[in-house]
Amino acid sequence: MATRTKRVGEDRLIKKYPNRRLYDTQTSTYVTLYDIKGLVMANEIFRVVDAKTDEDLTRNILLQIILEEEAGGAPVFSSQMLSQIIRFYGNSMQGLMGNYLEKTMQSFVDIHNKLGDQSKGLGAGSTPEAWSQMLNLQNPLMQGLMGNYMEQSKDLFVKMQEQMQGSQSLFGSFPFTPQPNKTEKE
Repeated sequence: MATRTKRVGEDRLIKKYPNRRLYDTQTSTYVTLYDIKGLVMANEIFRVVDAKTDEDLTRNILLQIILEEEAGGAPVFSSQMLSQIIRFYGNSMQGLMGNYLEKTMQSFVDIHNKLGDQSKGLGAGSTPEAWSQMLNLQNPLMQGLMGNYMEQSKDLFVKMQEQMQGSQSLFGSFPFTPQPNKTEKE
């Protein structure tokens, strides 16, 4: 069996076998969800595929990691938030909601990165005390960043509403005629 070298720009490939084991083709070793989380934390680009069907399972594996993290300690998502997300599945706004959440998360990451750059001068790194000290010293900066974040979120929501209104006006002129059930044939 010839070994394959990774080409530039090629995703790291993890294969999932029927026995539920994950195999990293780059390191030729079996890995765990904890190892996959390490790849995510290191910003490593990877793909998880079913070894038999080549079906992309990356999202499923990432959701498994989130589930374990949520169950293991201080959760990020409240029950109310999860319920609200579930309500959007099958809704006409599902695609817009996903886009909105993705852009909002990116704005939050940008703020986090800016704060991280500011905290490097503290020397203590990411300890709770260092963050607390930085936040106390940078209160006006924090207010500005959070204000920008809220403004971006509001703008995204307004754009989403405008898209919905545009689609309603586009289809609003068509009369809705319900289709008869298959059992109502004449």
